[in-house]
Amino acid sequence: MSPALLEILACPEDKGPLFYLEAESVLYNPRLTRSYEIRDDIPVMLIDEATTVDQAEHDRLMTIVEESSIAATFDADTPQAGSASNS
Repeated sequence: MSPALLEILACPEDKGPLFYLEAESVLYNPRLTRSYEIRDDIPVMLIDEATTVDQAEHDRLMTIVEESSIAATFDADTPQAGSASNS
């Protein structure tokens, strides 16, 4: 998947960053324990098509994230391009 696309991908529900697990073909949101499938290099970012994972699967995915040093799609503390600012 394109690095430029990864930098802007966010969870459609909570708007937070995701983890791209390439070997699993998913984008994972650990806050909602929800994964989004990637089909033919296209992320399926529909809430209705997301999979909610159980605790064991969450732990497995987070172990992969930690062991592989996978970074989130963006830094949640840094404003995204195009986001509104209340200055």
